[in-house]
Amino acid sequence: MVSLLENLFQISAIILLLCSFYYYRYFKKIKRERKLNLFERSIYITTQIAIYLCAGSYLLLFLDRNFG
Repeated sequence: MVSLLENLFQISAIILLLCSFYYYRYFKKIKRERKLNLFERSIYITTQIAIYLCAGSYLLLFLDRNFG
């Protein structure tokens, strides 16, 4: 049961990461065409932070499993 929950968590994290990449690219495209409004700019910055935090935390967990 625990392995099933871990797999579901990993799948949901991957989906969240893919959606974040999509929104990041979408807002980057809009940013070239016009200025982003306040809401769009906050979502743009939030997705950038979320992508880096997700990648960093995954890297730390990966290193902890291999070297810990």
